[in-house]
Amino acid sequence: MAPLNRNSILASSSGIPSRGRFVLELIVAFLLTRLPFISVPFKWFESYFHELSHGLATIMSGGVVSSIALFPNGAGLCYSQGGNAIFIAFAGYLGAALWGYLIFLLATWRDGIRFTLSLLAITLLGSIVLWARDLLTIAILLCLTGLILLPLKLKNSRPLNSLLRILGLMIILNAMASPMVLFGLAGQGDAVALAQMTWIPAWIWVVIWLVVSCGMLWLSWQKS
Repeated sequence: MAPLNRNSILASSSGIPSRGRFVLELIVAFLLTRLPFISVPFKWFESYFHELSHGLATIMSGGVVSSIALFPNGAGLCYSQGGNAIFIAFAGYLGAALWGYLIFLLATWRDGIRFTLSLLAITLLGSIVLWARDLLTIAILLCLTGLILLPLKLKNSRPLNSLLRILGLMIILNAMASPMVLFGLAGQGDAVALAQMTWIPAWIWVVIWLVVSCGMLWLSWQKS
């Protein structure tokens, strides 16, 4: 049997996937985002991080978040007052892609996977307390919290890393696909709002978001 090289040992101990495993997880993530019904909770994840990014941008630019609303079809809204409107509108799709990459990155920390899942669950529960004001949004966030906590029952941590990496990739893929929908929604969406505020055509904002999402996917590949 050939001895393991240093990179193989590091990958095994850190939770960093091989290139082959990364491709497999990416394919699984892509297929899950396309399956009817099964893909719905994962669209909620992307929508949640999208609206959370709007909320964080509001707070960072001096505004106040009133509430966050999530809907069964994967759509969402962030109700806020004040702040920098351009920064807030731009942050949604940008933030979702960044969150996806951050989750993928944390999933390569093998020894900290249970801490990471617990931290995500606390973030979701904190959003319920701070910003959820309707029963539907509360129910969706509780469902997402359950999906995050459920894998903790697994005794072996390695599958947890793989599951979380797939979740991160799914969020990136959904962040990549969601702006494309805006091309068919004349007069709607963040891109149109940005175009009205900046005079920069909506399609340019969509392209920027797509480039960012592709960049996060490339960084994930580089991490493997």
